[in-house]
Amino acid sequence: MAKRKTTRPRKGKAPRKAAKTTKPAKTHKAKKSVAAKPVARRGAPKNTGKRIPALPRKPVRRAADSLRAVPPVKLKVGVSAYDRDLDQNPANHQPLTPPSFLERAASVFPDVTAIVHGKARASYAEFYARAKRLASALRKRGIKKNDTVSVMLANTPPMLEAHYGVPMAGAVLNALNTRLDAPTLAFMLDHGEAKVLITDREFAGTVKEMLKLAKVKPLVIDYDDPEFPQSGELLGSLGYEDFLKEGDPDFAWLPPSDEWDAIALNYTSGTTGNPKGVVFHHRGATLMGYGNIISANIGKRPVYLWTLPMFHCNGWCFPWSLSVVAGTHICLRWVRAKAMYEAIAEHGVTHMCGAPIVMSTLLNAADDEKQAFDHRVEFITAAAPPPEAVLAAMDGAGFNVTHVYGLTETYGPAVVNDWKPVWDTLGTTEKAAKKARQGVRYHALDALTVMDPETMEPVAADGETLGEVMFRGNIVMKGYLKNSKATQEAFAGGWFHSGDLGVLHSDGYIQLKDRSKDIIISGGENISSIEVEDTLNKHPAVMFVAVVARPDEKWGETPCAFVERKRGHENVTEADLIAYCRDNLARFKVPKHVVFTELPKTATGKVQKFKLREMAKAV
Repeated sequence: MAKRKTTRPRKGKAPRKAAKTTKPAKTHKAKKSVAAKPVARRGAPKNTGKRIPALPRKPVRRAADSLRAVPPVKLKVGVSAYDRDLDQNPANHQPLTPPSFLERAASVFPDVTAIVHGKARASYAEFYARAKRLASALRKRGIKKNDTVSVMLANTPPMLEAHYGVPMAGAVLNALNTRLDAPTLAFMLDHGEAKVLITDREFAGTVKEMLKLAKVKPLVIDYDDPEFPQSGELLGSLGYEDFLKEGDPDFAWLPPSDEWDAIALNYTSGTTGNPKGVVFHHRGATLMGYGNIISANIGKRPVYLWTLPMFHCNGWCFPWSLSVVAGTHICLRWVRAKAMYEAIAEHGVTHMCGAPIVMSTLLNAADDEKQAFDHRVEFITAAAPPPEAVLAAMDGAGFNVTHVYGLTETYGPAVVNDWKPVWDTLGTTEKAAKKARQGVRYHALDALTVMDPETMEPVAADGETLGEVMFRGNIVMKGYLKNSKATQEAFAGGWFHSGDLGVLHSDGYIQLKDRSKDIIISGGENISSIEVEDTLNKHPAVMFVAVVARPDEKWGETPCAFVERKRGHENVTEADLIAYCRDNLARFKVPKHVVFTELPKTATGKVQKFKLREMAKAV
């Protein structure tokens, strides 16, 4: 038998072997990076006045490469050469994580103003150093991967620092809704198993009661705002600034070992039971950070006014987005008309977000609260599409409004009404119809459609066939914490079920018609509460309106409208509005009752319809 011929290794080449995994890189000492010169920016807030306590800082440096390494992934050897010897390794694969945005901004633009709070200022280098101190202090206190750190804070610098410092420590950020009651907050604290609570003195009364009700006993850290002092009781054993002093400004923070790791825990508003804990991952938060830049039309070095609560879906992920473009955060402790106009004029605000209530606050401000400014401000709003009259008024006041849509489960807005220039030539009615649509998917979302939830088949793209709006992609939550049943139901059929009912237009734009629970069934006919609300919103006397089902012996349910009138229109009556609806709606859709009252709203401006349904029963 002939001997088997062997292949001799080529000179300078290693023999070919079967594909194998790559060993992690050896640890080596990190080198200090050279700080880049600051870049001047026209219209940027002046870096003057008091400083946010800087605490001694050293030059920005990256963590050691070995700390950024990820475990190698074994790839099955296939027939194709593309499947051989092309494994993931630390050189070509790193987990996505939002803190890397701040790391870069601090390295490239160390002296650019990152945060403005009252008279205080913080540069990006200082912002990064304080975030690292927070991460380091948490680690020294025993906080580890997947521990929950809860915060009860207004839109202040510590809230921004928590969005970076907490994940840098490997922990999960739980931003609590400051408007909720103590029992609900206590449930969240227990459900998330909070190890640390950073709380603002303004909310001491509620927090004290929450801590009494909660079973967990977190380390409590008090934040005493030096710019806007509060008189609430100090509940913890140490203050926020003292806690930061325990940390190292050069802390070599660890990126996640897997970008699927949890970064944040946000709770939905529970209207029929306990709220559900929505878990975000690093990958989704990072992609959303980029996605906001595109969809909100944000260029380099923007100036962002914090009118949207950062506890709401992590401020739609804008705390992370701003670092991508080295933007300036203008903190706003309270959303008031005078403060908003002053900030816009003084700091040259370019972008802001908020619910329709924020637009109303701006438009209905008294003359002595308003302040002139000579530039356009991009205003991103969610919830129901603004009426044409509101859009026209905002345009005249210097704001360009972009309408978005999303849920807590989609990291905030994941759909945008991407406006086409050709629509500018449409008539008023046709243009209003286009603006009423929610729109198309964010770039970071893989797919958006409207389906029959029973058959999981797409509805006809005719703008009429009703179905459930469904999402799929990397900016959909990991799932509901400790609630596998709800998670499985939400992801049934490989799509996230939003619970929102809508239609699909021929050009791919979706339009909401109602929440499935908000559809009014009257005499066997489906009535969209949104359609009735849109009609009433066009009446010149109506500032806010919400329509819900009222039990009716004959029809089963009938529409009941709750209305807030504009100033100067107090003489408009129930009969006036019902007559207006009769002229503009099918007879069976006309509200049988109109109630004038202040609408109950959440902290983000959403109307609490479950409360209105109870009120309607008594009408």
